[in-house]
Amino acid sequence: MTVNIDRRQLMALGTFGLGALGMPASAALIGAKGFTHGIASGEPSQESVLLWTRYVGSGNVKLTAEISGNPDFSGTVIAGEVEALTDRDHIAKITVQGLDPNHWYFYRFIAPDGSKSAVGRTRTLPEGPTRKFTVGVVGCSNLPFGYFNAYAHAAQNRELDLMVHTGDYLYEYPVGTYPSKEQMLAGRMIQPSHEMVQLADYRLRYAAYRSDPDLQRIHQVLPMIAMWDDHEFANDAYIDGAENHDSSEGDWEARKRVAERVYREWMPVRDMEYGSPRWSEYQIGDLATIFMTESRIGARNKPVDLVAALKGQQDIQKALEIFRDDVWQDSAREMIGSEQQSWLTSAMEESKASGTKWQVWSQQCVMGELKLPQEAINWVADDAPAFAKQRLAVGAMAARIGLPINFDSWDGYPQARERALSIAQQADADLIVLSGDSHNAWAFDLATDDGAAGVEFGGHSVTSPGIESYLTGADPDVAAKALTETNSQLQWTDTAHRGYMTVTLTPEKAVSTWHFLDTIRAKSIALTGSKSRTVLRGTNRIQG
Repeated sequence: MTVNIDRRQLMALGTFGLGALGMPASAALIGAKGFTHGIASGEPSQESVLLWTRYVGSGNVKLTAEISGNPDFSGTVIAGEVEALTDRDHIAKITVQGLDPNHWYFYRFIAPDGSKSAVGRTRTLPEGPTRKFTVGVVGCSNLPFGYFNAYAHAAQNRELDLMVHTGDYLYEYPVGTYPSKEQMLAGRMIQPSHEMVQLADYRLRYAAYRSDPDLQRIHQVLPMIAMWDDHEFANDAYIDGAENHDSSEGDWEARKRVAERVYREWMPVRDMEYGSPRWSEYQIGDLATIFMTESRIGARNKPVDLVAALKGQQDIQKALEIFRDDVWQDSAREMIGSEQQSWLTSAMEESKASGTKWQVWSQQCVMGELKLPQEAINWVADDAPAFAKQRLAVGAMAARIGLPINFDSWDGYPQARERALSIAQQADADLIVLSGDSHNAWAFDLATDDGAAGVEFGGHSVTSPGIESYLTGADPDVAAKALTETNSQLQWTDTAHRGYMTVTLTPEKAVSTWHFLDTIRAKSIALTGSKSRTVLRGTNRIQG
């Protein structure tokens, strides 16, 4: 089933990304019947792909899934049956086998009454020698902050072969919290209005997000591999709790189970028994292996708290030094855990030994070392919130003795980071780390005490505000220059824009391009610019 996709064929899938379906996100949630939230595909291999839809009928409904090399489903069609189950929130998922490697396909679902879903486009992964493959990277999409213009632009990017979502697909907060009521964009409403805690809350919040036309569109035209970050659960989540969870919200373990269940319902990912290994890998011919890991709820220890450590201390300098040498450097603290680390070690060694050109590690948080410039204390506007001033003041003080900005990133787990990057060094890997979470764009050279370990391309957010929301008194270019001068691993950053990242892999080099949307406050796919950085295979250093 070989197929070549041109723009005319792609247009046959519809163009609802800009204009149609422009109703508030909550409009289609209550009482909707039929195919309510579009279609999606994910987790492709050389011969299979997972297909997703949601169909609301009377009870469980048996659907037919079809996949073909042609958008009109002429010629050979592979069909299968799958049920949309009421106890799974009417979700239907099926993994179609027997496909050809490195081919684009079209798919749809058909209900018993003959009604059809939209037509989707997906593809299988290449096998053997592969000259080029381009991955789109997205993350941190907070719906009330603005339009998902990054999704809309990516959906029209003809270079993309696959989407990677690094997490924070949605946010758990009550309406008016993050963003505040003043920051919320009119018409970008979410349900429920309270924080998502219970099963029904999580389901309704996903339904609200998946009513967005641009989010539906990116799922319609490209397969996705995805992993959650913290906000799919609660802010700054870890194995035993979260910053945004307390006893009034029930048992944390129960909340984790609910959140993971609903994530697996609503995302184009495989169903798994709770607690099963959550990591996976994807082979891009002989060009790259993509490793997907989980670093939030499986093994991560609670982030250390510098502010709490300094509270009530008379000798601040001494308290800082104790925190740095004992608490921060505790070798027992984990990010991904020993079991996942063991898997990653074996998988990366096997990838390199097979002759695969690139080892691409997609995970949630920034790995590069990042300290706050001393001049940052002058970058806060006079009318900035007190917490912003405090955060920057403490950050500048910490930086003077070598402590980082963000203890929720890998910077808060330096020994765990050293262990993780040593895996790549031992395998002699050509390592590219993909990350999200921070809301800003970053390009790092990664290293351990033993030398270069790889590079990191950190993606900026779809809508969520970044460090610039704290640095309201600083020109973004000035802030970026100071950050790169202060941090030797940091080769480039942008602290001003929202958008998405593309990473183009060839046998000789990998090029990351950050695409900057002109706005998220109005519906538009206009770009204000882009920036690229390159790593040559065999160097483990960004070229500039």
